[in-house]
Amino acid sequence: MESTGNKILLAIQVLPTTNATHPYYVIDKMIELIASKGYKYLVCPFETVVECTLDDALMLVKEVHQECFKYDTQSLLINMKIHSIRNAHATIDDKIAKYR
Repeated sequence: MESTGNKILLAIQVLPTTNATHPYYVIDKMIELIASKGYKYLVCPFETVVECTLDDALMLVKEVHQECFKYDTQSLLINMKIHSIRNAHATIDDKIAKYR
């Protein structure tokens, strides 16, 4: 199946288990990684939401997974949700504009 190029929303939650480092350090590094990609994103209390294509989202999850283990991560749980719309873009603004 080919990627349509439509934007999807990826909600990603990273839950690292660490020894000496506070887990928030690893989470902050993952947010920095996401920010470096140039995608529109929103940091929320329990997850970060990223607006990108499905192909980019899957590559990003893989990169986040690999990057976490460069720090003090001993084990890792990643929760993710994907919202997509047939033949249209899913956007952060569409989801939360009425609440702002």
